Amino acid sequence: MDYTSKQFKKIIADKGLIHSFSRKGNPYDNACIESFHSILKKEEVYVHKYPNFEYAQRAIFEFIESWYNRKRIHGALNYMTPVEFENLRKEA
Repeated sequence: MDYTSKQFKKIIADKGLIHSFSRKGNPYDNACIESFHSILKKEEVYVHKYPNFEYAQRAIFEFIESWYNRKRIHGALNYMTPVEFENLRKEA
């Protein structure tokens, strides 16, 4: 199944999701996720040794949920944490 197929579009629509992609060749499509991956690697993955996959999975989950989303401010979010930004958005 192709991510541009009607079948895929129906699946995500049925789940209430919005499929986001822009025109072909747009270099900014993945900028946010690439930035996230860069931070994840520099601030978590490259500074720890994980004894096994399960430990790594837990540690990365903790990094994202307890640090990245709740304490680390983001310039793209007007220097708020993602949790603060989402809470503000829900209030509006």
